Order: sequence, then structure tokens, then C-alpha cells
Amino acid sequence: MNGIDDLPPLREVIANYQLTARKKFGQNYILDANVTDRIAQFAEPLSGHDVLEIGPGPGGLTRSLVRAGARRIVAVEKDARFLPALNELASCVANLVVVHADAIVFDSLPKLNLPVKIVANLPFNSATKLLCGWLESAHWPPFWDSLTLMFQQETAERIIARPNSSAYGRLSVLSQWRTRARVVWKVPATAFVPRPKVNAAIIHIDSPVVQSERINSHVLAKLTKTAFGQRRKMLKKSL
Repeated sequence: MNGIDDLPPLREVIANYQLTARKKFGQNYILDANVTDRIAQFAEPLSGHDVLEIGPGPGGLTRSLVRAGARRIVAVEKDARFLPALNELASCVANLVVVHADAIVFDSLPKLNLPVKIVANLPFNSATKLLCGWLESAHWPPFWDSLTLMFQQETAERIIARPNSSAYGRLSVLSQWRTRARVVWKVPATAFVPRPKVNAAIIHIDSPVVQSERINSHVLAKLTKTAFGQRRKMLKKSL
């Protein structure tokens, strides 16, 4: 098989390495392989693609990406506690590269071979910042072909919100300006350990297209941040 079938169950890995989820890192585990397999399926086909995974934690989604046939997986993990478990997983498969780094500042491109897809159960406390970084890139089309990401449901609704709706804001503009974003699955809080207070949703973003050179991505990012950063203020005062 693919080498991961002999590994102990994820719950056992977490217990063996004492990987208690930390709230300050926005960590919540998905232990059900049926759930992580379905997340990976939304990004298919993965064969012929490198996959960038952010915040793999104990490696549940990573296992699913292996099973889904990803050509190569670059897993970037900030929390050093997970490295022994991830390295154990890497020793069983030939196509997994584990990187100890903060994904917000780490340049992953030198580690990847195009084409690339990004698939991740993003830590809730850094998800928005990571998404904005991928969407605001001055180089477009981007290095990735698609994004399949988990967010808090409220954040997911802001990403796909339509104009004139209460949820419409900076994430809506950035996501819909250059790409097509849609919610492909709503994940209940009961799927996580420990159970968070909110539900989650899987967003799939694809169809990155070349935009008019008259629109500067840096200016648009700054404009939307200013315009939507203080919703109680009149727009003319914010600007």
C-alpha cells in the first residue's frame, strides 16, 4: 500500500506524543479519517500536483492527502511538538516533506514543484492572514492552481458574501476579484477534538485569472483594509 496503513490511529499518536491541542494556536483536531478524506477529495485530482499543507498538526489530513495520490506534500508546521509524529509519518512515505516554520513568513515556493495546490485545515487564529497573503500577491496568476481550506463558518460566509449583504467586506472583495470561491462543505463543531464553539466550512477557490494591470494589488489590499476595517465609521472618514 502507501506505507501509512501500518501507522497507529491518530488518537493513539496524539496520546503517545502528548499532543494536547493548544487554544492559543487555534488547534482543533479531526480524528475521523472519513472527514479528512472528504476534504482531500474536494481538491482532486492531486496526482501530478505538489500539495502545500499548512498546520498539519498530528497529520490526519496529511494521511488523507497521501491516500488521495498527491505527487508530493510539503507540510509546514509551526508547533515543534508535532515534528516527531510528522517525521514518523514521513518515514513511511516517500513523498512527504516536513518543514518546521511559521507559514505566515515562510517562503514555501522554493520547496515546491509546479503545479501546486494548497490544502489545509488552517489554524483558526491565522487563517484570514494566510488567505489574504495568497490573494494579494503582486505576481498573478499565482503559484497555486487552487485553494481548499477550512475556516470558521462565519469567515467562510464573508469570503463568498455578495455585494449589499451584511457579510460583504474585505475578504469578499479580495476572493471574488481574482478567483471563484465557493463553500463546498459545512463541517459541524462535533467533528473536532476539542470541540470548538463554532462550526466550520470548507472553501474551494480556483480559476485564478489575469487581471487588468490598471488595478494594483497592493493598493486594492490597502484600500479594502481601510474601507472595511472600521465598519462603524462613515466610509469617507475611513478613506
